[in-house]
Amino acid sequence: MARGGLGIRAAVGFLAGALAVVAFHQVVIVLLSTAGALPAGAAYATRPIPPLGVPQVLNLAFWGGVWGIVYALLVAGRRFGALSPLLIGLIFGAALPTLFGWFVVPALKGAAGGFPPPSRIWIGPLVNGAWGLGTALFVGLFARSRRLT
Repeated sequence: MARGGLGIRAAVGFLAGALAVVAFHQVVIVLLSTAGALPAGAAYATRPIPPLGVPQVLNLAFWGGVWGIVYALLVAGRRFGALSPLLIGLIFGAALPTLFGWFVVPALKGAAGGFPPPSRIWIGPLVNGAWGLGTALFVGLFARSRRLT
């Protein structure tokens, strides 16, 4: 995604990240719920999230879009050697949003952050890694369709 203005890159990133929540992140949660690793009903949840009362899945899609902007701007025009954009997306998703969710979000809410229990530490990187993979896939597809590469 070397060409195209900053606004186009950000829009592509937001759309890619939001769609990746629905098509990848939540699908992995469905699979984990089916396997018993997460409670039933954890995927595509519609419970209202304060302060605006938006359904949880839309809240996740919004924040997935915000992280998608970060991803799209981070990778725009850069070469990562032999690493494919999909692998970069997987690593980005598994690391950055996960660590942010463990340490920054709780602090913003006035709670103590930190690593989850060892038996559940793999869930965040797996779910968010799937999101990152989907985001990279969508960014690539949208960028090619808009001739941004």
